[in-house]
Amino acid sequence: MILDLIASENYAARRNVAESEVRAMPMVLRIERVDPPSRTALLEAAAASAVAVCLDPRADVDGEWHEAVRAWVAGRIRKVSRRARGVQWEAVQELPGVTVTVDGASVRSLLPVLVSETPREVAKLQISGSDLPADEPGPVPEGARLLYVNPRVEMSAGKLAAQVGHASMLLAPRLSAVELKAWAELDYRCAVRTPSVAEWDSLIHRGDVVAVRDAGFTEVEPGTTTVLAV
Repeated sequence: MILDLIASENYAARRNVAESEVRAMPMVLRIERVDPPSRTALLEAAAASAVAVCLDPRADVDGEWHEAVRAWVAGRIRKVSRRARGVQWEAVQELPGVTVTVDGASVRSLLPVLVSETPREVAKLQISGSDLPADEPGPVPEGARLLYVNPRVEMSAGKLAAQVGHASMLLAPRLSAVELKAWAELDYRCAVRTPSVAEWDSLIHRGDVVAVRDAGFTEVEPGTTTVLAV
């Protein structure tokens, strides 16, 4: 049912919802002061953790998370990335959600909540300061789903974490039950890559890609295509 809602016309920012009813998925990025993670690995962990919350058995119809996830997906979806380190990171592990670690980079995507009811442990975390330098990613891991970042648009790591999370969620309904099972066995592994401008222009016109178009609340203009999922 959650996948059906994601695939429907109700997804993302297409419904008008009163500000008091807006729900958000907090995404907590672990960025320690010493030995911070690589940007690519952090984004890949973010993409996997976001979709993992939606496909977790607890989000099924009879699960304890179902109503919270259903209400979020059926409304005006938002994700808010915040950074944490040390005891802050340990504190959010106690909140309902899924943590994914990729090559030493960890992200915990939490159960969506009303923005006005954001847990205190999350609300005190900073949204800014989550950027990381570009790095050179290695080969695409076998079985990983490819997410391509728009090379024309500059975005912070925090902003991109939310965007790749949107992409992995939008991709999930396009996969068969067999493909979803295989992906789950790989902990929803994603490979985030930045193509050349020419490659991006070619990809965006393919029929087998899923495009994330941002609502324009932060950093980019409304309607900007930020990520393509293959």
